[in-house]
Parts: sequence; structure tokens; C-alpha cells
Amino acid sequence: MTRTLLLTTAALLGLATSALAEPAAIKSDGYKVALDGTFAPHAMPTMSGEVEGFNIDLAKAIGEKLGVPVDVTAAQFSGLIPALQAGTYDFLVAPVTVTEERASNLLFSEGFMDTNFSFVVPKGSDLSGAAGLDAFKGKTIAVNKGSVYESFLSEHAADYGWTVVTFGTTSDAIQAVTSGRADASLGGSTSAAWAVKKNPAVALSYEYPTGLVWAFPFRKDDAPTRDLIDSVLECLKTDGTMASLSEKWFGVEPTKGTTIVTPTPGYGTPGFDGYDPTEHDVTCTF
Repeated sequence: MTRTLLLTTAALLGLATSALAEPAAIKSDGYKVALDGTFAPHAMPTMSGEVEGFNIDLAKAIGEKLGVPVDVTAAQFSGLIPALQAGTYDFLVAPVTVTEERASNLLFSEGFMDTNFSFVVPKGSDLSGAAGLDAFKGKTIAVNKGSVYESFLSEHAADYGWTVVTFGTTSDAIQAVTSGRADASLGGSTSAAWAVKKNPAVALSYEYPTGLVWAFPFRKDDAPTRDLIDSVLECLKTDGTMASLSEKWFGVEPTKGTTIVTPTPGYGTPGFDGYDPTEHDVTCTF
């Protein structure tokens, strides 16, 4: 093979690689997406029979940036991923935690939010300013029975000496705090923030970092669409949209450097299968 042919072949391979790395063209008829419509405050039914919440507004914002409709379907969480794989939806806008098992079967966007745990305490409690788990040593902690938060508390009970009391719902666990039956409750950071926003008798306390993120899932063979939506998320993080949605639904102004306002290099979630480290500029032009 001549040197000229080698150079030509290399150039063609480079073009092919670049083409594969290019985000998809925007679908003129828009996108069909889905989420769990019962996960407040991300998506929840209204009195009029519609669905509202953080992720509903986020889907609308994506459509506005792309200039096409984003049709959101509310369905049971257990059926979302099978329906995505079957081609019913283009991607999911549900808060889905990125794990190794899920990343082996799905492509993920970059994280749009950290999946941290938060303690809720009585308004004015000394625990309001807690800076770590040590502040809850020997305390009674209320939690939703069967949740990951109960598992976390049980696994660390011997280390911190707290007493775990379980309830059928998160709202019942919060009620235990307001009635004095528990010193604090533990739940997801967004559901905890929502509870505090709706109940002036409680306050947010320490937020425990899990190191995990929520992201949007795509089919394994649809990297171009994943890359396109990933780029839109980066735009929404930098133009103030994500911060505004956080304040609207959680009553929380995001801290600089957190996932909700910080673009991730490359496409996807670093450290997981399907991540593409291709460098690109953040843009709001699509």
C-alpha cells in the first residue's frame, strides 16, 4: 500500500469517526419521551388530570431549545425502560440513577442532577446546621419502609447509634418529625426539599453525597440522539434554566459546581459504559 493510499485511508477513517461523533439532526416532528408521573416533585398529577413537575418543565425546555415538540407520556416506572428499548419512546426524561448494570444495557446522557440523600429536621432545630452524619449520632431517624434510605440507615446504625423508625410513605416519615416522634427523617434530596417547601414546620439539614447522578436513558444504538440531548442539557445548565427550575420546584438555589448547573466534559456519564470523551464546546445554537 502506497503512502498516498495510507494517508487517504487514514483521512477517510478520521471523517468516519467524526461523523459518528456528530450529534443527530433534530427530528422535525419532535420527540416522544416518558417518565413516571407519580414521583413528586419531578412529575405529579394535577387536579385537572395533567402532569406537572421539574422534569415536565425540563422536557418543555428541551423542546424550546430544539424548536420542536417534546411529547411527554406519564407511565409506570417499571414499564419505561422496556418501552424505550421497543422504540416506543426516543428517550426517557425520568430521573434514572446511572449504575453499571443499567449502563451495560442503555446509553445515558450526562447527569442532570446529583442523587444525594437529605435529612429533614424540625424548623429551628439545632440539627438544621448539621455538617455531617456525626450530628445524628444517637438520634431517631424516620424513613420510608423498604427504601434505599432505610437500607443506608440500617447499614450505618452500628456506626452512629441512631434508631431507625419506618413508615409506609415519605409524608408519614415527615409527619413523625413534626409530631416529635423522630429527630429527623431521611429521603432523596429533591423529595426532601419539596416536603420542606410545602411544610413550614420543617427544614432541610445535612445533604449526604452519594456520588451518583440522575440522567436520561437512550437506546444503545442511538448515540447521536444522546449526544444532541446531552448538548441541550449543557446549554440549560449554563443559561440559568436549570437553576430557575431548581428554585421553582425545590426552593433551592443550586451550589456552584454541582451537577445541576455544571456541564460534564464529553457525552454521557463519565466512568460508565457508553461514555464518549469527545471534547466539544457548550452551545445553545441547535
